[in-house]
Amino acid sequence: MTTLFSYCIPYDDGAAPNPFWGVCTLAICKPRIRQAANVGDWIVGTGSKNSPIGDVSNKVVYAMLVTQKMTMEDYDLFTKSKLPHKIPRIESKDLRRQHGDSIYDFSKYPPCLRPSVHNEENRATDLSGGWMLLSDHFFYFGDKTISLPEDLLGIVKQGQGHRSTSNMPNVDPFIQWIHGLGYQPGSLIGKPQMWLNAQVTFGACATGRRQEAEADLAEFDT
Repeated sequence: MTTLFSYCIPYDDGAAPNPFWGVCTLAICKPRIRQAANVGDWIVGTGSKNSPIGDVSNKVVYAMLVTQKMTMEDYDLFTKSKLPHKIPRIESKDLRRQHGDSIYDFSKYPPCLRPSVHNEENRATDLSGGWMLLSDHFFYFGDKTISLPEDLLGIVKQGQGHRSTSNMPNVDPFIQWIHGLGYQPGSLIGKPQMWLNAQVTFGACATGRRQEAEADLAEFDT
């Protein structure tokens, strides 16, 4: 049975999710979703009331069909051999490289945190997820968010945590709707919302995402 996980994205900066290089990945943040979601499930991120582009709380930022799931350690090996651009290079002028999400090097124990969007304060919540999710069947809208139809507004999760159980009646209608928009899977329609605000720092986003992840771990599924 397909599950649809939905949550609010407070920091859409291209790191979580990371929709670049032909694969959308969720490797940091949302530890409970990374634990619970399986191949064949859908992940939907909706916008924040406090987004840099305004109130987009009833709009979709991205949607991905999970096509692969692996441990974070396996993802480190996978990116080294198959997706090297997902390994962060914060000195790069390419924002996609700066926001790479393969941020832990498991060649040592404990794994080494690469210079990236997160810092040591994020380690516990990042690694508690254990798993990461990949998709080659995704739609990333970013700053070109798209409004949900009224009959699908029930999947919107305001604030922290996520929905899945209560989304069951909306799984098939959502899949039909997202495919009916006419975009090809793997589409990058917009850019990350946080890229519009050059004053937002990695540290500010890291702190906010840590707090959000801690709340995610503490809150019951709805």
